[in-house]
Amino acid sequence: MQFMTTLLLFDLYATCLRIDLEFVLYTSCILKIELGKVRHSIIHDPAFYIALSLTTGMWLNKLFSGSNGGNVVCTWGRGEDGQLGHGDTDDRLLPTKLSALDGQDIISVTCGADHTMARSEFGRTVYSWGWGDFGRLGHGDYNDMLIPHPIKALQGLTIQQIACGDSHCLSVTTDKLVLSWGHNKNGELGLGTTEDSLLPQKVQKFEGIPVKMVAAGAEHSVAITEEGNLYGWGWGRYGNLGLGDRNDRLLPEKVTVDGYKIALVACGWRHTICVSSSGGLYTYGWGKYGQLGHGDFEDRLVPRKVETLSDKFISQVSGGWRHSMALASSGQLFGWGWNKFGQIGVGNNLDCCSPVQVNFPYDQKVHQVSCGWRHTIAVTERESVYSWGRGANGQLGNGETKDRNVPTIIQAFSVDGSPGQYIETLKSCPSSGKSSSSISVRYAIVPDETASGDDGHETSVPESDAMI
Repeated sequence: MQFMTTLLLFDLYATCLRIDLEFVLYTSCILKIELGKVRHSIIHDPAFYIALSLTTGMWLNKLFSGSNGGNVVCTWGRGEDGQLGHGDTDDRLLPTKLSALDGQDIISVTCGADHTMARSEFGRTVYSWGWGDFGRLGHGDYNDMLIPHPIKALQGLTIQQIACGDSHCLSVTTDKLVLSWGHNKNGELGLGTTEDSLLPQKVQKFEGIPVKMVAAGAEHSVAITEEGNLYGWGWGRYGNLGLGDRNDRLLPEKVTVDGYKIALVACGWRHTICVSSSGGLYTYGWGKYGQLGHGDFEDRLVPRKVETLSDKFISQVSGGWRHSMALASSGQLFGWGWNKFGQIGVGNNLDCCSPVQVNFPYDQKVHQVSCGWRHTIAVTERESVYSWGRGANGQLGNGETKDRNVPTIIQAFSVDGSPGQYIETLKSCPSSGKSSSSISVRYAIVPDETASGDDGHETSVPESDAMI
């Protein structure tokens, strides 16, 4: 789940072989890019260079800051709590380079409600910034940070993945341990208490149980083990833990999903979405706005299969505040749930209680999707980035504050006949007063892991975090 800020990360060398993208429930999203070697032509821009690279039949876009290498992180949208990382609390209506992370080899970014996390190459350093209430930044205090600061408590550990909820964070180390910190009113940290934690602490329940993936909702948390078992803990009022009741859990408990192993999981605000190793889509929790996709507006206390998509092999999922998105291995994107701002992307503002296909110009297939609080961002096979939904804080990245109910290309990352597009620098990017972090450019996506079903299809299992 991800929020009201949009982050974009570019790798500045050769080819982009993988991008992982995520959102947090308000208006944020994440992007990770990994590169390989490619042929490229360089187009000069006053701010920096854009290289259009061709590899394995895919156009890739990379940014070069002068002659220096490294990754570039861009943010835009709501910034009133400093979550954009530019040293102020202004909104950004266009993607803006986050200069504070220049040269830090950032490979993934994750957004919470009012805070942001970034992870450097090999997971050696984790940075956080934004609102510090409840200790969500992991620095041992409640202080806000307007620019990225390394989390000292994580030094010496190698972090593989980070997930941000409303006010809490989870991380997985390369040793498959789970750490948590921040708000803990409902036990979302999984520590057996309801006390907040200002510093990362090990979730002891997973001692001896290797974990490969975590996800965070507003006040609940989920994890998938290396064996494909699903766990839930924290706030459970709407059945969002999948344990058959509405009770909170202070410690992780195993969730049964029709006897299947689980390959992917994502959290909305108060609902959960998971994918079995055979590509089946399951949802549970809060259903008032149709966000569970079962054709009604009822809560579900245990995982239930979304029958409408039973003929699809689901490869990616993402949850917003009250809407959900699922990407099939065919490249078809489906959305459902609350649609007041057009965040489902189907050309109207009517709520949908069953999945509806989202159409893109030229019938493009989708490679990546991520939900924000009330908006959505996707990357297509042409390596173009599209956004839709709520735009009041500039989180759509198009220089305006208008809502959009169909996918609209973010011109700063456009490759469709416009090689001169560029990312705004901090000086030239207009502000409105709120924040967002977003995704970026061309690339071919390579999954971190795959889980194969009986039919031989593969579903990607993101190694890192992803859409507000």
